[in-house]
Amino acid sequence: MRIEKVAILNEVTERIKASEYCFIINHGGVDVVQMGALRNALRGCDSRLLVVKNTFLSKVAKEKGWPEDVEKMFQGPTAVVTGKGEPTAVAKAVMKFVEDSGGKASVKGADYDGKIVDAAMVEALSKIPGKDQLRATLLMLLKEPATRLARVLSEKAKKEGGEA
Repeated sequence: MRIEKVAILNEVTERIKASEYCFIINHGGVDVVQMGALRNALRGCDSRLLVVKNTFLSKVAKEKGWPEDVEKMFQGPTAVVTGKGEPTAVAKAVMKFVEDSGGKASVKGADYDGKIVDAAMVEALSKIPGKDQLRATLLMLLKEPATRLARVLSEKAKKEGGEA
């Protein structure tokens, strides 16, 4: 293998190994503007899109210990989304890209949480609220009983103060 190809393979391998997740997508037929929009959306999620040769992904899959059946994902135009942070936000960006492509792009699968998952799982992941939304909901639920108690006590104090 030529030195340039070895360097590219090493970069792809290191990026995928260092990533907390790896979404595998089909980008065939998608124009540059749509790919640029996806890259911009991913930048906000601390992620990066790489268009990768399928032979390189096959080698990376062997190094990472992915199951043999993952090879069927490496057909046609393939790109990977790698990064760190919240995978739900990345899944939402990827699914929006697929939706905006008008059926040209699709999700092939992902390496998420140490497991290879299919496109349906990626779609389900995109529908889960993000960590910030879950935290806000939890805080609201924790705050609600205290707020209700304060309202009741306030109303009682007004009522007693009004009669006196």
